[in-house]
Amino acid sequence: MHKLGINIDHIATLRQARLGKYPDPVFGAMIAEQAGVQNITLHIREDRRHTQERDLAVLKETVNIKINLEMAPTEELKEIALKYLPTSVTLVPEKREELTTEGGLDLLADSNSFLKTYVAELKEAGIEVSLFIDPIEEQIEKSIELNVDAVEFNTGKYSESNNKNEENLELEKIAKAVDFALQNNLKAHVGHGLNYNNVQKLAMLGTIEEFNIGHSIVSRALFVGFEKAVKDMMKILGIL
Repeated sequence: MHKLGINIDHIATLRQARLGKYPDPVFGAMIAEQAGVQNITLHIREDRRHTQERDLAVLKETVNIKINLEMAPTEELKEIALKYLPTSVTLVPEKREELTTEGGLDLLADSNSFLKTYVAELKEAGIEVSLFIDPIEEQIEKSIELNVDAVEFNTGKYSESNNKNEENLELEKIAKAVDFALQNNLKAHVGHGLNYNNVQKLAMLGTIEEFNIGHSIVSRALFVGFEKAVKDMMKILGIL
């Protein structure tokens, strides 16, 4: 069965706009858990533009579902992960000037020696490790070499398709990548730019375990309320 992971970064973005105490992303996570969501995702960035270390600390004491920490593979963030021990860590690329993550990790440009040690340290602490990558077979092969537990495929190009032909081409790439990952005992997740209009085709594949979605759900919540926005997405994914 599909699982929905709610990304609470976009609640934190609204809070940080005034550097205040509300809206509290942890409260959003609690509502999501009560609605039936199986996973809470938060991305602690090096510049701390939205979620903070405090959010992770409070989440650990508050929710009883999976906590997935997205982060760049830096020493500082590794120490945070080892301190709070989220259920899983998803390693993502990060550039200070980007508005949001622009693409997957380029594992082909890395010697893998650094990442292999990095992944091993997280796994030794009992943290499940996933890599955010583009749906390319060579990237999956590198992920296998790194001995990770899962891969999250970047659905950015699919979500930003300009026409149906382009969308179907990207959908086919994702479907093939998911199948290849599963054949090699990797869990297959997807995320980036997914919304109420484009997620259904991915759900119909029936092979994706986890959908990580944030911006579209938080945006819809402004008009219908957070719980309903979450449940509307769960219905599309066939969870409710």
